[in-house]
Formats: sequence, structure tokens, C-alpha cells
Amino acid sequence: MRQVVVPATGRAALTAGTVVLSFRPDAFRCAGLAAELADEWVELVEASRLGEGAGRVYITAMRAFLGYVDAEVTDAVSASLSRREPDLHRAVTEWVRVLPSQHAAGSRAPGWYAGRIRALVARRVQHPSRPVAGHLHGWVEGSVGVRRGGSTELDEFSRADKKKLIRAAAVARLAAQARVRHGRRLAAAGTDPAVGGWLVRENLLWAMARDMGGATEVLARLPLPASSLPRSLHDLAPEGLGWQNRGQLMRFLVAQLFLTSMDLHAYRILLMAATGRAPEEVAALTEDDIELGAGGVTIDFSKRRAHARMRQAFTSDTSPAGLLHPSGARLDAAEIIRELLELSRPLAVLARISPVPLFLRASLVGSSLQVGAMNRTRGQNFTDWLRVNELTVDGVADIRRLRKSVKVEKTIAFGGRISDVADDHSEATFRGHYAHGTTLRVIAGNVITTAQQRWLDQALAGPTVLDEQASESLADPRTAAALGLSAAEVEALRTGQLDMGVTDCTDPFASPFGRPGQLCPVAPLRCLECSNAFILPSNLPQLLLFADHLEQLALRLEPRHFHALWGQSRANLVEVLKSRTDVEIARARAQIAEERIVVHLPLSSRVEFDA
Repeated sequence: MRQVVVPATGRAALTAGTVVLSFRPDAFRCAGLAAELADEWVELVEASRLGEGAGRVYITAMRAFLGYVDAEVTDAVSASLSRREPDLHRAVTEWVRVLPSQHAAGSRAPGWYAGRIRALVARRVQHPSRPVAGHLHGWVEGSVGVRRGGSTELDEFSRADKKKLIRAAAVARLAAQARVRHGRRLAAAGTDPAVGGWLVRENLLWAMARDMGGATEVLARLPLPASSLPRSLHDLAPEGLGWQNRGQLMRFLVAQLFLTSMDLHAYRILLMAATGRAPEEVAALTEDDIELGAGGVTIDFSKRRAHARMRQAFTSDTSPAGLLHPSGARLDAAEIIRELLELSRPLAVLARISPVPLFLRASLVGSSLQVGAMNRTRGQNFTDWLRVNELTVDGVADIRRLRKSVKVEKTIAFGGRISDVADDHSEATFRGHYAHGTTLRVIAGNVITTAQQRWLDQALAGPTVLDEQASESLADPRTAAALGLSAAEVEALRTGQLDMGVTDCTDPFASPFGRPGQLCPVAPLRCLECSNAFILPSNLPQLLLFADHLEQLALRLEPRHFHALWGQSRANLVEVLKSRTDVEIARARAQIAEERIVVHLPLSSRVEFDA
């Protein structure tokens, strides 16, 4: 038998720091091969300091592969990594090929198991005194031969669902806090039941709060049947209906002294919302991970899968204590943690658990009091908490979605900057686990909006309008420089060299509507939407003629079509004409008539209203 001691995880971690994992090579026909893999497993687990969960995955992978060798390899008894016959490379190849068929579509288990076996073989290849025969070297250096698999990523809770969860959790928290504090006050007022009587509620609570075996003794002292219990105890039942059996009364008394799994669901929701951390990070916290101060709390979070720890500080809520109508539940991480430690410490002391876990619950199993972490079994999981609190959410009822809600809010706050959003994990993890659904839409929307705004700032800023006085002041270099014009450009404007038909243009080859170096492809139709355009007093006749042209188009086109094509130009043109006096407009109309001025427009602008 091969054995290895690893750090305990899950419930076992509360009562024992380590756990022993064992593997029996002699349980397989290919015992020699099993012993070789088991030796590598022991060394790998010890060298990498793997936890209980990771160590068990290797055991499962070895059992799956060795079971296949026993069933499919003819001379399985002689199988060894150091022998060419039987050919284990062929056995590995066939096992990897059929492995996905033994699991659900898209499962990650085949990739995990094949990868674990390859890791064990790779360790043996690297050892100079442990030969590996055949073609297994090629498998170790190449592809594992099976897809990693994948899963459908969960999307976040809607804002409405998140508010419902936090509101319900806040109510449940207050109820749990009041219940346990009241129960402990009753226990403090009680006395030894051997002296004060075994049928007094305060005395029963006193006995259960002082000794782990108190619940067993209390249950043994309660009379049978339950109907013979005194009325004072029956009245404690919900709605005063009485107890059907003694177990119901005992579970009620346990809940008066200690938090239950259902209580811990509420605290986990609130602490996740307050810190933005994953459910497993929050539920694994102990008093050693907490540093409370006057201004808040500093927490050391552990990511077991990533073998990483991160220290993060949270300031306390500084809102006025006299606020009568708060906008939402109070999410003060320091306050929630203080309360959890207060309610969990007596149970940890009773069970001799140190350091004190924040999420510790008590339950009655048979006739004894059991202490452990959150119970996620049927009847005690998050879905059951939703049902008890009469809550419904859109989509899957999975607490991990709350973490993703926080990520979406952070994505929105930081404008989709991944480097800022992925502050508690890598950017690769963010892209793989969070950059989908609403998060991806926020990032994509931000990119599109930024691009659109850049185009709007350039193309729709509108022309620069100069009156008579401003036009004359262009001779002053300081005025020209303020407008971004060089002396050559000012001279070209004054001599009409930059006249584009409706307006003048400072640079027809740098149009925001075309490629750099290309002559503006939309002049003069879009000049009134271009920031390169300059409107001088001499342009007024052409502007009036262009306004007449737009009025004719407005009569011929559907309003929606006209607005889409010409709405911005018309709005800008109206503002330009408002800046001209009636005298200037009348003079321009007279000039049009006398000089028979016409505005030269592309043919397409005159026929676009035809079918």
C-alpha cells in the first residue's frame, strides 16, 4: 500500500489539518505497473504539496487507467513502464481514445485523467535510474491526445435579482443574529438541568452550550412520546402547533445557540457582495486571515486552485448613523466579519477548532451535535435557501453568478479596461471566465462608442464660421495661429484657392470622410459637417443656394430618409444662417440674381430622390 499525508480540505479541514490518502497497487492484475505509478504519485504529491482534492484526482486517474490495462491488455500481469512488452504505448493511446465516451459530452474529466497519467510517466522519464521503454517518450513530449473539454460559462445575476438576493440576505442576517443572541442569553440565565429540571428551556440550552455531549444527554432525558412534553416546550414550535418528535425540538434548540447552514448562505451572499470575491474564497476564511481595525478590515484571501494569496483592505461604511432611509442593505465587510466571529467563536471553542472559521455551523446528526463547514447537500444548498426565502431568479440558481455580477459592475466602472478589472486574477483568467455575456457586450460597446465618438468629434464638429471682423483679423498672425492656420493657408483662403463650392477648406486632402492623402470624396455635400471647413462672408450666396437645394430634397424624400442623409448638414446650415443679419442675406440674394450664381453639386445629389 502507498500512503501520503496531504493538507485537508473541505469539512475535514475544520477538525484535522491533514488527511491520509492511500492507494493499493495489489488491487490490480497489473500490480507492477500500479506500483510504479503509485511511487511517482507519492513523490509528486509530496514535492508539489498538493491538497486533498488534487491528490484524489490522481488516484481516480490511476484507477481508471489501470482498470483499462487489466481488462484490455493480454499480459497485464507483466505490464511495466520499463518493459517493451506488453506495449503500454498502445494501451495508453487506446485508453485516451475511448476515455471521452465514458463521460458526458464536453466533460473535462478525460483531459484531467489523461494529463495526470502523463504527468506521472513524465516524472519517471526524467529520473535517470527509472527507465521508461517503448514509445511513451513521444506521448510525454507531444499532445495528451484528448481535448481538455469545457463548460458553459455562467452569466451574472441581473441587477434586479442581485438586489433581491442582498435584500433577502440582509433580512435573514438580522433574524439569525437576533435568534442566536437571544438563545445565548436564555442559556446564560439557565442552570444545570440536573438541579433545575430537564424540561425547562433555559436549562436545556445551558447544557447544550457547555458541552459537545450536551445534546446527546438532553435528548436522552426528554420523555417519550413527544406529546408528553410540557406545554411550555410545545409552544416553542412554529405557529404553536407542537412538536411531532423530540428531534424537531432538538434541532430548534441547536438553532437557538448556533448558526445553521441556511444562516451561513445569507452571510456568504453579503460578504461576497461587500468584497467581490468568489464563494470558495469567502467561505474558507478564518480569524487568522482577518485583521480588524478602526477604519475597516484587511483580509488575506486564498485561491486554492491557483495556490495564491491576496491581501485586500476594505474601509468601513462612513454613512451617517442617523440615516432614516438608506438606499440599500449595509455592506460593511468589517461589520459582517465581526458579527460572524462573534456568532461562530463559541461553537469553535466548544468543538476545539482553531483558528475560528468564519463560516461554521452546527447540526443534529442522530443524537449528537455535529460541527462543520457550510452544508451544500440536498435540502441545505443555495437553491433551498432561495426556496425558503421565496425568491426566484432568472437562469441557473448558482451563487457563483454573484461574483460575476460584481465583475460586470467593475467592468462598467472601469470602461472595459481588462488590466483594471482583472485585479484579483490574471488577464487570461478574466478572458476565459468573465469576458462573455454582459461583460463582453460592455467591452464591445465601449470600443464601438469610443470609435464613434472619435469619428463624431472629427466629422460632426462642424465648420468654423467667421464674420466680417473675424475675416479681416486673419491678417494678424496671432489670430491665424489661434485658428490653427498658417500664413500660406490664410492667403489661400483670402484668394479663394480653397473654395470647395459651398465652403472653404483648410486641407481637402485630410478629410475625415476619406483616406489620408485622398481628395475629399464628399465635398461639397458634407462640408457643413466637417471640422476642416471655414465659412467666410463670401460663402453666403452658395450657402443660401445650398439651403434652397435642401428644402427641395426635404419635399421629395421621406422625413426619416431625409434626416438620415441631410439632418446634420441642415441643422448646421440653419445655425450659420441665423448668425447672418437680414441685410447680409438680402444683399447675398441680390448678388445671386445679378451675377446669376449657381451652386455646383454632384449629379447624385439631384437624382437620389428618384426610384
